[in-house]
Amino acid sequence: MTPVEKIRNLAIVAHIDHGKTTLIDSIFQATQTFRDNQEVKERLMDNNVLERERGITIRSKHCTVQWKDYLINIIDTPGHADFSGEVERVLSMVDSVLLLVDANEGPMPQTRYVLMRALKLGLRPIVIINKADRPNAQPEQALNKTFDLFIDLGATDEQAHFPVLYGSGLNGWFVKDFENDKHEDGMDALFQSIVDDVPSPTVQEGDSFVMQVSSLDWSDYIGQIGCGRVISGSLKKGDEFFSHVQHWKDLSNQSAGWEYISSSKAKCVNLWVSRGLERVATDEVSVGDIVWLAGPDEIGIGDTFSTVEDKSVALKPLEIEEPTVSMFFLVNSGPFSGDDGTAIMLRQLKERLQRELRVNVALRMEDIGRSDGVKVSGRGELHLAILIEEMRREGLEFCVSRPEVITHKDAAGNTLEPIEQLIIDVPEEHQGVVIEKLARRQGGLRQIDNAGTNIVRLEFGIPTRGLIGYRSEFLTDTRGLGIMASRFIGFGPWRGEINPRSRGSVISMETGSVTAYALEGLQERTVMFVEPADKIYAGQIVGENTRPDDLPCNPTKKKHLTNHRASTKDIGVKLDVPRILSLEQAMEWISDDELVEVTPKSIRVRKAILDPDKRKRAHKVQASLAESAAATAAK
Repeated sequence: MTPVEKIRNLAIVAHIDHGKTTLIDSIFQATQTFRDNQEVKERLMDNNVLERERGITIRSKHCTVQWKDYLINIIDTPGHADFSGEVERVLSMVDSVLLLVDANEGPMPQTRYVLMRALKLGLRPIVIINKADRPNAQPEQALNKTFDLFIDLGATDEQAHFPVLYGSGLNGWFVKDFENDKHEDGMDALFQSIVDDVPSPTVQEGDSFVMQVSSLDWSDYIGQIGCGRVISGSLKKGDEFFSHVQHWKDLSNQSAGWEYISSSKAKCVNLWVSRGLERVATDEVSVGDIVWLAGPDEIGIGDTFSTVEDKSVALKPLEIEEPTVSMFFLVNSGPFSGDDGTAIMLRQLKERLQRELRVNVALRMEDIGRSDGVKVSGRGELHLAILIEEMRREGLEFCVSRPEVITHKDAAGNTLEPIEQLIIDVPEEHQGVVIEKLARRQGGLRQIDNAGTNIVRLEFGIPTRGLIGYRSEFLTDTRGLGIMASRFIGFGPWRGEINPRSRGSVISMETGSVTAYALEGLQERTVMFVEPADKIYAGQIVGENTRPDDLPCNPTKKKHLTNHRASTKDIGVKLDVPRILSLEQAMEWISDDELVEVTPKSIRVRKAILDPDKRKRAHKVQASLAESAAATAAK
């Protein structure tokens, strides 16, 4: 068992694509975690298929390496703002963080967020200026901006006097003096800084075992598994302990305090610790260890495990920020339901989402009494899109609505909506169209920074709903050369109406197979989403109209042959390449009365009400209600 003074617990935090997972690859290599003849993939910590496909970290990961006689527990955290819930809870398990900053980009929105959380917990970060060997790197400028960020966030004198390393996680070297130290010296400077600057775990007085759950996992064979750091004492496999449950009184206002709920007796059935990338079963854990534990029937984030029954040992619940975006998950009612996968019923949909809630702490599910679906809330579009993609890859079929923001009311009854800080790096020639488009979406320009490299950095304050549907438009406007990143900064006054889409839908009136003959006529005034031979149904959206109104059509129309027309005449038809919508693009594109139909093989967009007559009646009722509401407000 490793003495507590030889244990170092730390997390690696950064903005997306600043090199966290690549750095851990080099750490594994430097500490010879794997055999010389063992096949080792790149980005080892991104072991999820979606993580590898998208090049992002979705779930936080734990690993342990040995350097000299020190045991270093490392947690790799996501860099995308939508998965910041993963960052918030794991910081309670560590004693410091490695803050990675790109030597070219400098601090970005998520850099600010993760640093703010670390400083708030009293952690003293180690700053790593990564990718310092790139041709366009500006390590000193990146360091100066990082120091300014520390000051802006109210860092103490000790926190602002942070250690700094320069180097390349990809090439596996770090130095303290970028100008004078050799860049081929490897990773020893990093490990020495971890040993010297990361404190060993704090030992609380008393011999009783205390641990707070910071992460969750699930096993179909064992059940719920909780992960956390042992704060005091030790625990052996088979020992009995108490599970203390405590909650915030008001999740949306955590300053209102927390309350103790209950305690229950449990038995430690299984214990694991991390060694390399693997979980290794163990018979005993002690103070300072980061452990996985199974035993209690129900485990929640923030629960306190202790061998003492007294409720005074219960620790303050972990702060997890509330979701900002919600959407409806609905049963697939389309005519092709069950053709591609498993058409689940409402009960099965709820069961799948309940399983997700066991491990996805930033997710919420609300049953609002609909007979065909439930409301699901998350930290952003990508957060929900990843869940939807995972479910469809499991073979499930269902429908989802357009994402909408979650609003609150202030004391005066005014509506508050989520506001985001948006930072955009864009070539100078495209800044005009970006500023114009975001102004229409209630985005306010706060700052322009031109470093003289033809790339302009724009900073906006914008409602979250103003960003829904903008990302694909942004890539088109900037010819794919723009980079945008955003983070939630709080709730602000409602900023007025935003027209999300200026073009109508092209709606099929018939069920059947798409023909080239029909598409040739339609493509002159629409952008098509389907190809010849695609199976479609009445009420399905097959394209985007060039005008604001919806356009009914018949994409299955065939050319009637006569003895005056050759049957081979269609061979010469020239069709435009259709716009095939991805899941995220479809979620952003649809209007409030439309749905995305998700199946294992297809992504379709459709009207929520497929029958055109029922759809017209529903629109009339909605318009009548809107007029009544406006008249009431005028009085």
